[in-house]
Amino acid sequence: MAITIFPKSLLASRPKVARKGAASKAVLWWGGAAALAVAGITGVQLLAQIEGDRGIAPLANSQDIQVNGISVDVTAKTGAEARIAGWKQAEKEAWKKLGGPDMPVESIDAMVTSVVIGHEQIGPKRYIATLGIIFDKAKAGQYVGAGAGTGPRSAPLLLIPVLDSGGVRQVFEVRGPWQRAWAEFQAAASPVDYVRPTGSGGESLILTAGQTSRRSRLWWRTVLGQFDASDVVVPVARLERQWPGGPIKGTFTARYGPDSKVLGTFTMDAASEQDLPRILEQAVTRIDGLYRDALATGELRPDPSINAGGEALDRAFAELREKLMPKGEAPVIVAPAAPPVIRTEDVSGAPVEVVTVQFATPDAAAVDAALAAVRGVPGVQGAATVSLAIGGTSMMRVNVAGGGDRLGAALRGQGWKVSGGGASLRISR
Repeated sequence: MAITIFPKSLLASRPKVARKGAASKAVLWWGGAAALAVAGITGVQLLAQIEGDRGIAPLANSQDIQVNGISVDVTAKTGAEARIAGWKQAEKEAWKKLGGPDMPVESIDAMVTSVVIGHEQIGPKRYIATLGIIFDKAKAGQYVGAGAGTGPRSAPLLLIPVLDSGGVRQVFEVRGPWQRAWAEFQAAASPVDYVRPTGSGGESLILTAGQTSRRSRLWWRTVLGQFDASDVVVPVARLERQWPGGPIKGTFTARYGPDSKVLGTFTMDAASEQDLPRILEQAVTRIDGLYRDALATGELRPDPSINAGGEALDRAFAELREKLMPKGEAPVIVAPAAPPVIRTEDVSGAPVEVVTVQFATPDAAAVDAALAAVRGVPGVQGAATVSLAIGGTSMMRVNVAGGGDRLGAALRGQGWKVSGGGASLRISR
């Protein structure tokens, strides 16, 4: 039998070595698990920005005129008679809601194409229902809606409904009641041509509450171009709940244009959370009325500075300078700096290439400056942003004769720092 005797130093160090090895393995195991968890959470967060239950498809702007949310409560000798009387009452109320002239019920019924039943209860002698009435626009359009001759139809206007509730401003991040109220609004009866986004996918990242506070015309030109709109309208709803489940005070504001001009504001109260959809539906109708009035007075027209060139912007800045200058003081004339001399090159025979240019954009003015510099290079046939990131790095796609090397040389002559080459450049000041 063999007996092995370890020295005291080894005996004392062996448990420590074992414990240290186990601790190291534990640290590595937990570190790997944490790294995997962080990677998983990051991936989930990135996907959560564009995925999820968001987006409400608006009602189609058909050739018919639809009025929803008509409540009736009618009694008659039989349930069938009460139902017919309820439908005629709903038709009359819907016609009144559209602002149509006084007409007999038979004439109104001749213009109705269908009755939409939202909810109904039929008793032996009573009929209770919530109905929607659809009018034939060919017949009713001469009295109500855009064809009533009340004024011209507006240019396409991008609609961004902003909801301010509980200290949080949102648009399409979640399916909110204000978005739903505008999605269910029948815009065919209005002379205002609303462009209503669904709010799903990448639209929830582009159209945010922060977007409405931006003033850059170039930024708005890019956003409006994606939706084929000429300008923007921003109806804002601010909801203040007195206590959970209690009354709700709503302040509604109709804003318009990149400068967020206020066209009107009003307040409405809801008795409870269940009463809120009805109040929001009425608020949508009233805000549409404010936009109608602005259209009739000529105030609701596209901002020319969105699609105008530098001359229109210079005139606007000159007018603003005159308004802000103290009266009685002569304006200080600052001599403009001499522009850099750029040698023109003959690029008529050079092939046109597509070059991707990355540029830092700490603010909206940096976007305008970079695009102006690139578009000013001889041989550039087109330059448009494909990715905007205020506070980060944006990207533009440029069609230029001569390729990226010639574009980079021209930008260096303007004082830009250029790195990269070929089909990919990065510029900075």
